[in-house]
Amino acid sequence: MGKDSKSKDAGAKGKGKGKQAGGGSEENVSKGKGKSGKASDGLGTCTYVKARHILCEKQGKINEAYQKLQDGWLSNGDKVPPAEFAKVASEYSECPSGKKGGDLGWFPRGKMAGPFQDVAFATPIGATSAPFKSTHGYHIILSEGRKN
Repeated sequence: MGKDSKSKDAGAKGKGKGKQAGGGSEENVSKGKGKSGKASDGLGTCTYVKARHILCEKQGKINEAYQKLQDGWLSNGDKVPPAEFAKVASEYSECPSGKKGGDLGWFPRGKMAGPFQDVAFATPIGATSAPFKSTHGYHIILSEGRKN
């Protein structure tokens, strides 16, 4: 599995913020390792992530999508169910994956570039990221799983 520095589909280059929503904090992206060599929080060492995302060209549109998630779940501290995230992605996402509920499937570290990869690998399983910017537009990510 060599690293592919070119982004595909939802990969992104550029600067952006990767803060988590729904009670997450930047402390959640700690990469401290225990005796097993794995990060104590499981975020820093995984090789693959399974994720859904919403991509919008305009910040106003991604904010609308995020507000819909916020009103339904995040403001109550709940996690957004994947099926509900998929409905919002189908409605708002401008990425071809939007037709599949934003499903990106499993992807390895190195496939997605820049802030997209950073946020995807830093968002805890079941959590939804806050909107962030890449060169492709504005994204929201729902982390569905991780594995080595």
